[in-house]
Amino acid sequence: MYIEIKHLRTLKMLQQTGSLVAAARRLHLTQSALSHQLKALEDWVGTALVIRKSRPLTFTPAGQRLLILADQVLPAMQAAERDLARLSGGQAGRLFIVIECHSCFEWLLPTMDVYRESWPDVEMDLTLGFSFEPLPALVRGDVDLVITSDPQPIAGIAYIPLFAFQAMLAMAKNHPLAAKRWIEPRDLSEQTLITYPVEKERLDVFSKFLDPAGGQPAGQRTCELTAMMLQLVASRRGVCVLPNWALAEYLARDYVAARPLGPEPIWGTLYAALREKEGDLAYLKEFLETARQVSFQSLKGIRVADSKTPEE
Repeated sequence: MYIEIKHLRTLKMLQQTGSLVAAARRLHLTQSALSHQLKALEDWVGTALVIRKSRPLTFTPAGQRLLILADQVLPAMQAAERDLARLSGGQAGRLFIVIECHSCFEWLLPTMDVYRESWPDVEMDLTLGFSFEPLPALVRGDVDLVITSDPQPIAGIAYIPLFAFQAMLAMAKNHPLAAKRWIEPRDLSEQTLITYPVEKERLDVFSKFLDPAGGQPAGQRTCELTAMMLQLVASRRGVCVLPNWALAEYLARDYVAARPLGPEPIWGTLYAALREKEGDLAYLKEFLETARQVSFQSLKGIRVADSKTPEE
């Protein structure tokens, strides 16, 4: 047996996630398979690499030494893979991106910064998708990538999952609903719901929460800016549903309160929509991988999305 790249990637993922369960999900392995891989490596090394009963996982001196090796080898491997992709697929390209929520800026702009360092010849542009229909524009070739949580079955379009998030209801700190453990559909019957300016059927709070229960808010108003939306919420002008990661900073500052929708969490998935025929473009695949890495490094509460396509 030898130390392999997969072993180093496993150890780095354990370091990043702090648990076997989360690391297995990120690596698309079962927890049993990851545990066996780690045990086999420890048997070969002759000593434990992690302290399993610690929360989060901590590393033994032997494990820390292998993490140093991982920090040296994995970036070099990634750089070599990127260079090979450039040689085989070209270094230049166009990446016009459309997003459907302002909160995406929190991870997308850092992703673009990291990506630009490695792919400086890829022309990038970014716009919001509220004033036009992004997916038809993608089909026409007007844009190259659409970040959406509302995939539509359109011929020629592929949806690549980036990460999963939990939908939460945000409210003022002293709001009566803050006393509840979770929110029920009828709780919104006397509330003004603040949403992004998109059709109701494209909003999870309606399609996954209110509509199945036959519920409706007392009123609805729209707002394009996440920060302004939460300003209105804090001022008791209404409530809103946002991803848990978009609320993390505001909750840490004790700016608003948030509760889950229902006793069982409602999870959504953020996708990157692209033209199927361009799915193998090296610079596009690299952007998606960079987006995942930056997201899991910077966002709280997200998890690996189901690998199934929306149609499945």
